[in-house]
Amino acid sequence: MNQPIPPKPFLAYVDLVALLASRGMNIVDVNAAEREIARLGYYRLSGFWYPARRFARDGAGNKVSCPQTNKPVRLEDFQPGTRFDRAVELYKFDKALRLLMLDAIESIEVHLKTVVAHELGRNNEMAYTSASYIEPKWTIVNRGYANSKWDSWTIREQKKQAECHEECFTSHRLKNRSVPFWVAVEAWDFGTLSLYYQMLKRKPQGWILARLGLHDVKAFISWLKELNTLRNRCAHHTRIWNQSSSNLIALPNGSPYFQALNLNANALKRLYGLIAVIWLLLQRIEPGSQWIRQIADLIDSKPAIPGCTFVAMGFPNEAGFPRHFFGI
Repeated sequence: MNQPIPPKPFLAYVDLVALLASRGMNIVDVNAAEREIARLGYYRLSGFWYPARRFARDGAGNKVSCPQTNKPVRLEDFQPGTRFDRAVELYKFDKALRLLMLDAIESIEVHLKTVVAHELGRNNEMAYTSASYIEPKWTIVNRGYANSKWDSWTIREQKKQAECHEECFTSHRLKNRSVPFWVAVEAWDFGTLSLYYQMLKRKPQGWILARLGLHDVKAFISWLKELNTLRNRCAHHTRIWNQSSSNLIALPNGSPYFQALNLNANALKRLYGLIAVIWLLLQRIEPGSQWIRQIADLIDSKPAIPGCTFVAMGFPNEAGFPRHFFGI
């Protein structure tokens, strides 16, 4: 096995700022730049100035691609007009965006827990422990695995309950009383909830969709997966503004809402597509919500940095948030 090459040498904050300046970044206030790197970390911030780095080009002026990733190669130096303070502003913009996304996802998660617990719980108070509601294929142990997907989910769910010390759980333990569905879901995270829905038989899946005014199970499962990924990125303070998913968001057939938005492939793998999905769900859950206006105002405030475009967020052009599509 080949030995890894040595790491890059350690640099103090003052040297990191000098390095950025030597690569063409405009440092308006050197002391402020040192403080921001000390506060946020050089490599956390580097994700926000990365799009401003120049592309490597061949003699004909074409971008050079990396043979391993097939992505364009970036040089170390920056495009003209790249400012350190704008990169910090982009970080703050992304943070505000994460907070708005978490606020919306919380509303969706809480409502979905309530609906799932009600629709399954009214059939069987302990339905979440019963494989009779689960598609048989998820209860089969495939070759090379110790457990079925259902068994693995059950272990995960039991662990969630065991780790939960809210009074509603401790009182059930003290009384040696079985935990009903509507209590159990309070221990679940979004991933546990999403997996449970995916494994359900088509009929109970339909009960839940009907409560949301939806009908396309495949599209809804796609939304849950991507919303869970987004939720985890937000919760772990990971950059979201220009992230791209390897999976396109599925759209329900014949939906006037999505047809009017005319989302392209770029939108369906980036933040714009998720904003469209979140807003559809919020309108069903919280009529009167002003979330979409908050999102539009924030996105239109995106700092101007070379290479940091609205298209990188999935929007159709550089005009900002397409308010007319959403009637705002």
